[in-house]
Amino acid sequence: MNILSRTTLRELLWLSLPMVVSQGSFAVMLFTDRWFMSFLDATHIAATMGGGVAFAFCLSLFMGVITYANALVAQYYGAGATTKCPRVVSQGLLLATACIPLLLLIGHFGGRVFSYLGHDPAQVPLETVYFQILMTGSFFSLVKACLASYFAGIGRTRVVMISDVLAVALNIPLCWILVFGKFGLPAMGIAGAAVSTVIATAFGTGLFLAFYLSRDHRQQFEVARSLRYDPAIMRRYLRLGIPAGIESFMNMATFNLFLLLFQSYGVIQGAAMAIVFNWDMLSFVPMIGLNISVMSLIGRFVGMRDMGRANQVISSGFILALGYAAVLAVIFLVFRTQLIDVFRTPGTEFDAIAELAGSMMIGLCTYMLADATIMIAGGTLRGAGDTRWVMLTSVSLHWLMLVIQYYVIVLRELEPMVSWWVFVAMILCLALAYLWRLLGGRWRQPERLARVMREH
Repeated sequence: MNILSRTTLRELLWLSLPMVVSQGSFAVMLFTDRWFMSFLDATHIAATMGGGVAFAFCLSLFMGVITYANALVAQYYGAGATTKCPRVVSQGLLLATACIPLLLLIGHFGGRVFSYLGHDPAQVPLETVYFQILMTGSFFSLVKACLASYFAGIGRTRVVMISDVLAVALNIPLCWILVFGKFGLPAMGIAGAAVSTVIATAFGTGLFLAFYLSRDHRQQFEVARSLRYDPAIMRRYLRLGIPAGIESFMNMATFNLFLLLFQSYGVIQGAAMAIVFNWDMLSFVPMIGLNISVMSLIGRFVGMRDMGRANQVISSGFILALGYAAVLAVIFLVFRTQLIDVFRTPGTEFDAIAELAGSMMIGLCTYMLADATIMIAGGTLRGAGDTRWVMLTSVSLHWLMLVIQYYVIVLRELEPMVSWWVFVAMILCLALAYLWRLLGGRWRQPERLARVMREH
């Protein structure tokens, strides 16, 4: 069978476009929240970055485990065991419920870390408020992610798109109202941005549940019979999902510690990084939609034992991801000055922010093709259950990067651009490692795939 197929390319594109829109809408939501903060000052921009990154970090372990529902559901769906698909959701909801006490404790005490990391005293209370409000609504984030992973796994990505787009459509005006105090409400500032995000997430969760509990879906997948603890599926969920969760947590830990270390340079450097990562997010987050679709199709064909179709998915994924990244890299490089000026804040300090951000945008353009490679190779390996190798490799390279960053920022006190290029080099190395594993083929050996499908 040919590794290039127009049929598979169209199928992947058809599956991916709603997920790209979904992830893109999430990126727009974050982008808009930080853009609203730019009407206040640079400290608020940096605070949304610090508080948002800390929230993502604290949720990453739980999110990494729960969202592996995508691959599990796709594998069962491909194997024809459709009644097991909603049982995965039930196990995911049980896991999310069990996490509530720990998440609330983290939210209560976790805000203290910002002052320990030496952030600007004016920035710390803003970060803390933003972080604590987001953590209060973290249960909705986990439930929403579990349901989104389920619908992606069975190939109904339009459900994900509709729910996420409507949630963002609520968030943007609500954020504007709460941040600036419109229609007679008090101006809440950064707290309003966090509250609007929690409300929109809960609304999106309700939309997913409406689709999940609809009559046609309940009858087709026997949802009523799935609402129970299933020890066999839970064991498989944890066996494959925990490495994915640890990878997500450890990588997020190193990434967030890098960001927090970088922000210790000062508000100007923190704001420059927030601006650059805002544009990075608009390129990277939509590619997550393609990553999810690749994982889903690979999982489906693993369940069907059809590795020929899996090869076509890989080729199609690289065509779409590399083409998308290349176009955006050129745009970001040519128009970097104009893109940075979108976030221009009152005061003279923005000139220094813009100068540093312009140099960092060159590094962003350098690693965008590597990000695309990581998205496709990583989605393939996770969809095929090769989560332990991905965990060990990714975690090792991320922590090596962090050690070097500590040496550069804390011990040697080198310039911010030295630290930035160390980060760029880590992404390039990770892309090469994933590509080596993908081309090596050990992950596709029949005995390994048979172990992946076992429920014990």
